Amino acid sequence: MLVHDRHQQILKLLHEIQTVKTSDLIARFGVSFETIRRDLEYLEREGFLRRIHGGATLPANDYQKELPFTVRETKRLQEKRQLAKTAVRYVEEGQSLFLDVSTTNTEFAKELAAHFDRLTILTNSFPIASILMEKPRFTIIFIGGLVRNSERCVVGNYAESFVSQFHADLFFMSISGISLSNGLTDYGVGEVQLKKKMLEYSHKIIVLADSSKFNVVSLTPVCGLDKIDRIVTDPGIAPDVLAQYREAGIVIDCG
Repeated sequence: MLVHDRHQQILKLLHEIQTVKTSDLIARFGVSFETIRRDLEYLEREGFLRRIHGGATLPANDYQKELPFTVRETKRLQEKRQLAKTAVRYVEEGQSLFLDVSTTNTEFAKELAAHFDRLTILTNSFPIASILMEKPRFTIIFIGGLVRNSERCVVGNYAESFVSQFHADLFFMSISGISLSNGLTDYGVGEVQLKKKMLEYSHKIIVLADSSKFNVVSLTPVCGLDKIDRIVTDPGIAPDVLAQYREAGIVIDCG
């Protein structure tokens, strides 16, 4: 197993059971104590875990640090599926949609494939394109540019220029943080710049975000809440948080 793959598996396991033992990792991967020690040291330096005696545990929540795609796709999966089922209500047959890369939009893509026969989808996500290309009457426009391997997507100046050639009916935008004071925020600069371009060339903007994203501020500003039409989230959003945002004039659909 490659080092990168082992790191991904360690993080997946950690987010499933919260704490891992060094001895269990040695047995699972069939490697030496020194190899696991180096793995945990590296992942700690990167901010993904905290080493403890005999193993490692999750660090305190840090919304400035994004987990790898392969770890995120297993987190809050039920909530993502719930909000995806709600979000399809806002789509009509034959429309054009921007879908940016995210584990949430990947679940939304599955719902689109299940409910529609004719859509035009513009995306920078390899997983989303792979899901939707199975629909023979879907038109998939894949955004070209620099491949970001770890996120399974395309970013960069070429991608941004590519997006500016089109106008979409809807942009279903994923996001990492939603805040009344700081608006919408996310992680990677490349992904954020592409989101901004999709915002510019879309008629309506619908944010897809599970309930854990509220009152969170991530690394990079995307836009103010006044730039979007509504937020679709899951039913698990706290009633007081829902009331707070609705009182501020934000349209939220929680199913």
